[in-house]
Amino acid sequence: MTDDVDAQPTEAEHTEAMKALKAEREAMMATKREGEGLLLVHTGDGKGKSSAAFGMVARALGWGYRVGVVQYIKGKWITGERQFFAKFPDQVVYRVMGEGFTWDTQDRARDIAAAKAAWEISLEMLHDPSLHFVVLDELNVALRYDYLDIAEVVEGLKGRPPEKHVCVTGRNAKPELIAAADMVTEMTLVKHPFEQGFKAQRGIDF
Repeated sequence: MTDDVDAQPTEAEHTEAMKALKAEREAMMATKREGEGLLLVHTGDGKGKSSAAFGMVARALGWGYRVGVVQYIKGKWITGERQFFAKFPDQVVYRVMGEGFTWDTQDRARDIAAAKAAWEISLEMLHDPSLHFVVLDELNVALRYDYLDIAEVVEGLKGRPPEKHVCVTGRNAKPELIAAADMVTEMTLVKHPFEQGFKAQRGIDF
């Protein structure tokens, strides 16, 4: 004899349960807003922060929107995303402002100057009405090293037009930025090929 706990619902019971779930979902969605710009933060030690942001860029392009990208750190890298988005010159404004990681330049004053120049470009993009979505790639790294003032950055992000979506990426997001964000995703490192002796791979890591 089958235990009642393991018994599968009948087709009629399943249909009624799904109807109730649909009604509950529709009631919940009726309380939600739309048309407002979101501040999204991708942080954490795991891989995928920039990758997820560029995935959203692809979505925006699919809807015919224009997008702005500012890269704060990876200036010296020739990346797959940079080469790919160059194929969309009418839709993507892509500005590489970094000069490499701080251990590459070994010049704090130079790093600060590069970060400040990148922030000025970011502000221009944030207030450009033709751009639907802006990615500030590795801004968190610049903030982590105090190349930029966190209060000034948060104020600038909050002061953008209300419909503008922004995604900030990089490890060690500052608490002030997390507090200001509408969504924060922390990528958790479970396992990484670098720890197994692999270098970064084209088409996967850059």
